[in-house]
Parts: sequence; C-alpha cells; structure tokens
Amino acid sequence: MPDVADLKRRIEGALPGAEVEIRDTTGTADHFEARVVAAAFAGKSLIEQHQLVYGPLQDLLKTGELHALALKTYSPEQWAKLLARK
Repeated sequence: MPDVADLKRRIEGALPGAEVEIRDTTGTADHFEARVVAAAFAGKSLIEQHQLVYGPLQDLLKTGELHALALKTYSPEQWAKLLARK
C-alpha cells in the first residue's frame, strides 16, 4: 500500500520544485487527497495538470493499491491569487 510519503516523493520527483501536500482521507491508505502547486502547470489545462500528477502513480493505480486520489492543482500564480482572496 502506498503511504503519504511515497506519493509525495513520486509526485515531487516528476515535478521538481512542486509544493505537494497529501492527506489520507479514510485512514485505509488507498484514498488520498493532494494539493499540488507547480510551475510546470502554467499554461496547461486542468486535465493536463492532472495527467502530470497521475503519471508517476500509474503502477499504483493499475494494481488498485491506490484506489482514489482527489487532486487540486495550481500554478504558482493561480495559488497566489487563491490565497489573496482568502
């Protein structure tokens, strides 16, 4: 089963410099939620952003070890705007 640290390491490895926050939403180590802020997302659609995050996790998704990953993805500019509104 994947854990928060493994998922974070994989995503950060695929998106150098990304800010990654992950939490186990059920305590069963198969449902997670992730917030990823990465410069690589600039100019990309939401689908393209999510594909960049799911890429390094494909083996876990295919085996079912990772059943669900809810994503919130932002470029640094998008994240800054969101924080400014709060």
